[in-house]
Amino acid sequence: MNLLDPFFYADIIGIVFFAISGALIAIRSKLDLLGLLIAANLTALGGGVIRDVIVDRAPLSFTLIYPALTVFVALLIFFSFRWHHKQELEKKFFFVMSDSIGLVAFSIAGALLGITHEFNLFGVTILSFVTAVGGGIIRDVMINEVPSILISDFYGSIAVAIALMLYGINLLDILNFWTISLTAILSLSLRLLAYYRSWHLPNL
Repeated sequence: MNLLDPFFYADIIGIVFFAISGALIAIRSKLDLLGLLIAANLTALGGGVIRDVIVDRAPLSFTLIYPALTVFVALLIFFSFRWHHKQELEKKFFFVMSDSIGLVAFSIAGALLGITHEFNLFGVTILSFVTAVGGGIIRDVMINEVPSILISDFYGSIAVAIALMLYGINLLDILNFWTISLTAILSLSLRLLAYYRSWHLPNL
């Protein structure tokens, strides 16, 4: 199986939905248009840049299509808020859904790239994790917020779970479109269920 195709699609999906969540965070933080574009780009592209540096290749985010797509989505969100009532668009479900889809898609993209480079389980997990949460951490630090991964349970855990599942599926030699899609559906369902049921990891 050529993993580059599902990797590309997962990467694009992650960029679109993380650009949405980044733009929504910017609006919530009352940033101006430039701040919104920066927040959307950091969220959507930051993790991918770190990931690509780890695998020693020129970041895909430096090609035209990725930042252009991010800017387009961010502007779409910006003008949607200007043209419609803010209260109608600023529903928490909209943010949670876009952020969760972005998280799952980027986790899959990172894990698949690690598998194609024949990384071990630790390497695949790190690549999945960094791709999924790297951009959000940079964004949160920029706007002076505690990174979501430090206060939101079942966030980074989803990236780890996806890496473990895809690594195991690859060992069984059944990694294909259907198993990747099933992993995505199960992971997204777990993330949303954990959010709305307020599931938490153990703490002190």
